[in-house]
Amino acid sequence: MSDNASFLASITGAWDYSSLPDNVSIGTGCFLERRESFDRFRSVQQPGLVIGDNVAVYTWTTFNLEPAARLVICDNSVIVGATFMCAESISIGRRCVLSYNVTVADSDFHPTDPEARLYDAIANAPFGDRSQRPQIVSRPVVIEDDVWVGIGAIILKGVHIGRGARILAGAVVTSNVPAAAYAAGNPARIVQSDEE
Repeated sequence: MSDNASFLASITGAWDYSSLPDNVSIGTGCFLERRESFDRFRSVQQPGLVIGDNVAVYTWTTFNLEPAARLVICDNSVIVGATFMCAESISIGRRCVLSYNVTVADSDFHPTDPEARLYDAIANAPFGDRSQRPQIVSRPVVIEDDVWVGIGAIILKGVHIGRGARILAGAVVTSNVPAAAYAAGNPARIVQSDEE
């Protein structure tokens, strides 16, 4: 394959999915638009990433998984350009839609205590010792079936979003969202429910 053809394949979904690490499980009928979506995949879990059947992963989606991370995306979901920042566990249900610039993070990826944050910066510096990083807190994120997440929404650690919920564009979700609820704002609040 020529360099031009190889480049086109890498951004149009025509690349060889079997070139992904062995701990990435991809179901049947999937479409993965860009090979570069996996450039920051570092999980060593077995499996580290599970993509169910008929899942579409478009445009600028990024799978940023730490060594201990596991991400599951269930059948018939559509990911249109989300960033997954996973230290431990993120689970996306069936028939979910995550839009452009959505971020899902199960950790802050740095300490919140100012003194510990300084030590973390020193450990992460080019001359530092990453094994000396302070403990980083992570809590699983669970998004149940049939959830829609609008453009630019942010879903943070420990959040559980119930089945059929709608996260409106730009929402910053820091606490659980019940099934069928609509959440909006920063921090996100419940603004409507299908059951009302």
